Amino acid sequence: MTDADSPSPVTTADLLQDRRDDDATALLFQDRAWTWREYVAECAIRAAVLTALRAEAPGEAPWHVGVLMDNEPEYLFLIGGAALAGATIVGVNPTRRGNELRTDITRTDTQVVLVDDAHLDLVDDIAGEVPVVRVAGDDYRALLDDAAATTAADWTDRSIQNHNLLLLFTSGSTGAPKAVRCSSARLAAIGVLNVHGITPDDVAYNAMPLFHGNAIMSAWAPIAAVGGTYALRSKFSASGFLPDIQRFKATFFNYVGRSLAYILAQPEKPEEKDNQLRFGWGTEASARDREEFTRRFGVPITESYGSSEGVCVIVRDETTPRGALGKPNPMLGMVILDPNGQEVPDARFDADGSLLNGSEAIGEIVARGGGARFEGYYNNPEADAAKIRDGDYWSGDLAYRDADGVFWFAGRTNDWIRVDSENFSTAPLERIVARYPGVTGVAAYAVPDPQTGDRVMISLEYDGPFDPADFLTFLGEQPDMGTKWTPHFVRITDGFPLTATRKLNKAPLRAAGWRTDDPVYARIDGTYRLLDDAAAAALADEFRTHDRAHLLPS
Repeated sequence: MTDADSPSPVTTADLLQDRRDDDATALLFQDRAWTWREYVAECAIRAAVLTALRAEAPGEAPWHVGVLMDNEPEYLFLIGGAALAGATIVGVNPTRRGNELRTDITRTDTQVVLVDDAHLDLVDDIAGEVPVVRVAGDDYRALLDDAAATTAADWTDRSIQNHNLLLLFTSGSTGAPKAVRCSSARLAAIGVLNVHGITPDDVAYNAMPLFHGNAIMSAWAPIAAVGGTYALRSKFSASGFLPDIQRFKATFFNYVGRSLAYILAQPEKPEEKDNQLRFGWGTEASARDREEFTRRFGVPITESYGSSEGVCVIVRDETTPRGALGKPNPMLGMVILDPNGQEVPDARFDADGSLLNGSEAIGEIVARGGGARFEGYYNNPEADAAKIRDGDYWSGDLAYRDADGVFWFAGRTNDWIRVDSENFSTAPLERIVARYPGVTGVAAYAVPDPQTGDRVMISLEYDGPFDPADFLTFLGEQPDMGTKWTPHFVRITDGFPLTATRKLNKAPLRAAGWRTDDPVYARIDGTYRLLDDAAAAALADEFRTHDRAHLLPS
């Protein structure tokens, strides 16, 4: 069979076309509901709107539409509309500010940004770069009215070729944002694969942000593939979780990072087990939180390792040891390699479970042949090249493998920090901190969080006495300070470690973390306090409680 004879891949537009005459419930939001027939019709209207907006844009470049919104039906209508119209939705991360937000817009060649009223305060940050359309404004409503007067079948009867449907932001080690490509066919394939066995009777509850791959890939795509129901909340609320899953009769929910911890911080209630959930699925929750959630809500939690790039995936099962990532599917070709591309030996442990040969057993997670599955980053060939070597995909994540073939996470190679499942790079933060009077040098880096992900730590070379309260006030006044960037630890040092070529070497800083003879301030209860022995010991105990003691700085 020639390439010309090969069947076209199933696309997200195909999934929508299959649902256009389906009167089952597709979407729940607040007190409203849409059937699949109604949802696809709304998507067709947005396809017409997106096409009308493009008519005003010059040139033949790909049609990139930025969406700067909270979770709301309009966001999902636009994703469906883009699938039908061949447009690309750029999921703008509203936690970014100032020049970093502007760079996100310009580097992805975004030609228009659709913004809801909740984020109008960010419009000034991108003023002059691209047109901004207020989705609650008269101009946008007029476009919707004009499009509604057309025939929806004109869009849903079309044969839409595969195209780049989504750009999902992550951050790279250089400080420039990376936009992960997700094609219409890849998103559909995720849905059709349906690894968790979602059925048409399932109701998936999502409160994770729609600009993040978790909300679209782990919940919406499989629901769209089978014709189930997607229950949406505008923003995550720990206190709203139980009322929502009860009101929507949710059978499944997705999460990232600390979400379970925030829910568990709510007072325990007898009615928590009064739910219809079959399971929860997500990433980066601690073993303790997963077990406590199951105890309180009577619901099993399925944890996985992966990313928006979609190349390296590990799903935990009942055989996975506590605290481990799990065994990768052999079909994915995942191995752990040293910097020379050689497989590392199995990890060895002492009687207490401590890793004995970390220097040789820890390496980078690599997918052999994974380059073929990697759709790449938009307009970032340097980042693409860093991921692909001889057809293999290098994840940037460190791990070790035990004698049973189980992978255990050991950190990240790239200069990323991941807080509450948001990735960001250190360079923008370092530039902001360097503005503070008296700072002569700054290094930002990730240190482990006792529950999940990372905490932000910075080391400062500082001229004069350091005032932690004034420093915290300064950070809060910076207009381009990301909402997740405020350092948890601040180390004051006389000098940074350097490489042989006199470049800053962050590896010793990461390795030491807060365990150093230099003064270290920790952000506790909203203020910076000097980290004393008692506070450091309490922090170490928290790591042990969550089975993450192996991540403590040496």
